[in-house]
Amino acid sequence: MTIPEEMDALVLTGPGTFEVRKEPVPHPGPGEVLCRIRAIAICGSDPEIIRGDIAGYWPPHYPFIAGHEWSGEVVALGEGVTNFREGDRVAGEAHKGCGYCSRCLEGRYNLCRNYMKPETGHRHYGFTNNGAYAQYNAYSVKAITHLPDNLSFREGALIDTAGIVAHAMELTGITPGGTVAVIGPGPIGLIALRLARALGAARTIIVGRKPRLAAAESTADHLVDFESSDPVDTIRTITGDFGVDEAFECSGALGTFNQAVRIVKRGGRIGLLGVPPKDVVEELPFAYIVANEIAVFGSKANPHVAAGVLRLCASKQLPIRDLITHAFPLESFGDALDTFVRRREGALKVVIEPHGPEL
Repeated sequence: MTIPEEMDALVLTGPGTFEVRKEPVPHPGPGEVLCRIRAIAICGSDPEIIRGDIAGYWPPHYPFIAGHEWSGEVVALGEGVTNFREGDRVAGEAHKGCGYCSRCLEGRYNLCRNYMKPETGHRHYGFTNNGAYAQYNAYSVKAITHLPDNLSFREGALIDTAGIVAHAMELTGITPGGTVAVIGPGPIGLIALRLARALGAARTIIVGRKPRLAAAESTADHLVDFESSDPVDTIRTITGDFGVDEAFECSGALGTFNQAVRIVKRGGRIGLLGVPPKDVVEELPFAYIVANEIAVFGSKANPHVAAGVLRLCASKQLPIRDLITHAFPLESFGDALDTFVRRREGALKVVIEPHGPEL
């Protein structure tokens, strides 16, 4: 495959400003591969990065290339790469730890102690290191996984999102034959419903408002509209006041953490996937949590789950194709971002295709 010297890339030039322009195609270093980016899904964190809400951290500098939910093809190998070949289809993840700090040695590279220290080998693609809103990018082999042939590149771009859910459910567990509640019917919440069922939940409940709840009608056993009923009272009624086995907070909205505490059973487990604004501070029933032995798991990113999630998607046990509602070329990124942020035309996952649609 011929590799050009320059590529089209979406470059953040300052807080809230960006342009598609020519940039040099990066060269893969030792242990890296150069990938031809075929699909990138817009993530809920991307608008924050693009606006420059926490500029100096995400992104650490300007100019910068964001984007971290992607799939593509390997087109060149760096020194020492033996487990990938040119032409391999791959799905990526954002985190690559330093590999030698205490967190990485425990396998928790998503919590690497050398975060934002690129000289240590740490990478957080699309956040602290250039990402996938471009036609090409170089990635560590530790941050890519082979994409099964029966999954499209668009589906491959959702593996990062699905992996976030999978990691949370690894932490909490799923009770076989149990009941799971999900708060927030966005893409992560919708995947949580499906994955909970695939992992053995017998009954699922989702909390949200009408426009997004409609997307869960074919998956959830019970839809709870928080604008028309109290979620805690409603779920307690549905479960005969027993509570749910596991609850997953996927919205980051004020008050939903408290709701999750109130809807789980005694000895229940809560997974926190939603990322709240920094000014959201939740009041919690401390004594109630202690007396009922409620376990709470914060969940960050998607370590060690990509291969398993890809197998679930490839076997159709975890369908995700229908969550992709819109696709745009790279040069139409502004329209794509507006579609995602404003949820135009019922937008769920919006995908960018820097090389055009997959044939």
